Amino acid sequence: MKIIPSKLTLSMACIASFCLMGCGQDASVDSTQAPKVSINPDPYPSTYKPILSEPTLITNVTIFDGIGGKIENGSVYFAEGKIQAVAKSGQSLDTASNTTIIDGTGKWVTPGIIDNHSHLGVYPSPSTRSHSDGNEMTNPVTAQVWAEHSVWPQDPGFGRALAGGVTTLQILPGSANLFGGRSVVLKNVPSRTMQDMKFPQAPYGMKMACGENPKRVYGEKGGPMTRMGNVAGYRQAWSDAQDYLRKWEAYERDYEAGKDASPPKRDLKLETLAGVLKGDIRVHMHCYRADEMTVMMDVMKEFDYQIGTFHHAVEAYKIADKLKENNVCSAMWADWWGFKMEAYDGIRENIPAVHAAGACAIVHSDSDLGIQRLNQEAAKAWSDGKRAGIDIPMEDAWIWLSANPAKSLGIFDKTGSLEAGKQADIVVWNGNPFSTYTKAEQVYIDGGLAYSLTDTSSWPVSDFELGQVGEGDSK
Repeated sequence: MKIIPSKLTLSMACIASFCLMGCGQDASVDSTQAPKVSINPDPYPSTYKPILSEPTLITNVTIFDGIGGKIENGSVYFAEGKIQAVAKSGQSLDTASNTTIIDGTGKWVTPGIIDNHSHLGVYPSPSTRSHSDGNEMTNPVTAQVWAEHSVWPQDPGFGRALAGGVTTLQILPGSANLFGGRSVVLKNVPSRTMQDMKFPQAPYGMKMACGENPKRVYGEKGGPMTRMGNVAGYRQAWSDAQDYLRKWEAYERDYEAGKDASPPKRDLKLETLAGVLKGDIRVHMHCYRADEMTVMMDVMKEFDYQIGTFHHAVEAYKIADKLKENNVCSAMWADWWGFKMEAYDGIRENIPAVHAAGACAIVHSDSDLGIQRLNQEAAKAWSDGKRAGIDIPMEDAWIWLSANPAKSLGIFDKTGSLEAGKQADIVVWNGNPFSTYTKAEQVYIDGGLAYSLTDTSSWPVSDFELGQVGEGDSK
């Protein structure tokens, strides 16, 4: 445990002590007060440094801006890692004298894809037991574990995802537990360490899981073995977290009152849960069935926290109005369901139906393969909706891959759309990105060229892959 006395608090304590002595009051209380104990909320800070970039102007392209806009024959200008301007046809731009100009005739440009549900690095390739570090299946409540401490940056899957246009991704612990632990948001850049990939200032998330997984894993190991047992487990844990939070609040009050207060014993499990109750940590909850999602929103209200996103929300279409009303996103697959009972009642129109109801819809992968073709997953959902009469413009559908996942992760003020001032996370596609035949041609992260389809020397090679060429790979 790293205990950091607050410098400000120490200063204030000294000032308070001086004032009391000057007033002739008994200063014994202050003279014995120990330094205030506070907890560092960011003990493993990001050391991310953007790839070197140069001012770049991409002209004559079709643009999806990621927030529902489409520009034909437009231009995108970025410099110093940020989008400087997005221009319509014929609109002139002020650019730096050393700007690289790329004629993008025939190309399409979108914001980088953001996958808010990935296990790359914690379930890396090759998939072996020795590499399996994503599920701490030792207790139904393991909110104390952090996925970032399992991430293996050498996972070749990161490079494959990059080739599919994924610039940012959330790495979640697995879904065996009621509370699975903290997630981490990463920039998809080749790196030696997790911290070099860590998205600066992205809030932490916490993984929770509904339904069959906790039942299956713990049903014969002390429970829970039913859905009502699951809910009892959530409620008891939140109640414990409320108590923990009250103890720290009491310590703060007593200390500020000049008392020689003792801080509560630090509990890493309850610390994460208390972070959710304070609004500092976002809840990402694996939940398939509509009835379970509704119950979980009731639990959310009982304990006064916010569920950010239901993941794998196969039945979200049944309660899209309630999801909108409660400001909860749904992260979904296009056409993957039926592999277990709680995933049985899926429909191909799930994503467009949620979108059409005005709720927050996201396309996620939860797969080291699916993450390589998320643009095609969005295309499948879009076309299924269209066949069912839910006619959503493609430019609106791209929101599922950029703006909405960015909102889900709490980073939409930084990335997720092509707007001036946002990070230059950009993909140049060699055709319509909703086509099966289209590939990501260039992928920029913070304005630096991270991947070029036509330059194999730019393709990331992890240390693990050196000398081990994968099937279909030219490295």
